[in-house]
Amino acid sequence: MSVIDEARSRMDDALNAVGREFATVRTGKAVPAILDTVRVAAYGSLMPLNQVATVSAPDPTLLIVQPFDPSVIGDIEKAILTSGLGLNPSNDGALVRVPIPPLSEERRKEYVRVLHRMAEEGRVSVRHARHAANDEVKRRLREHETGEDEGHRLMAEIQKLTVEYGRRIDAALSEKEKEVMAI
Repeated sequence: MSVIDEARSRMDDALNAVGREFATVRTGKAVPAILDTVRVAAYGSLMPLNQVATVSAPDPTLLIVQPFDPSVIGDIEKAILTSGLGLNPSNDGALVRVPIPPLSEERRKEYVRVLHRMAEEGRVSVRHARHAANDEVKRRLREHETGEDEGHRLMAEIQKLTVEYGRRIDAALSEKEKEVMAI
């Protein structure tokens, strides 16, 4: 695999990670992904919620959690309640209903700050990928595996990739920020 392909692959991974993190941030709407970080104490260990139940959003203000095994319904309810997401689930014996309250302006701004931090972590990952690729090019130059002109061309290409992925992260941030701030 070429240095450019390796850098692109690492930058893609960083972009995908940012997208997954953004999905866990609450907007005003019910999105099943906001429960992705919830861990349920079931069967003697902590398990991701999606391994013990299905989560659906029948309308924009409600999530429904349908456990695969009804015996863990109390554990699921407790896990959502203590997850720090500010949600109050109710269980009717067969499934857990999670109403999604509207966000206050202060809470929206707090979420935007969290999004900016997540985006910066993504940019740092992209820069790490650039650094690793540049180090590989420099190593090849030192060991005379690559010519001087080719080395400079590769480094310029790596820089272009870094800028492109930075823009993609900024675009995703802008989109998610609009979503969070929409009332």
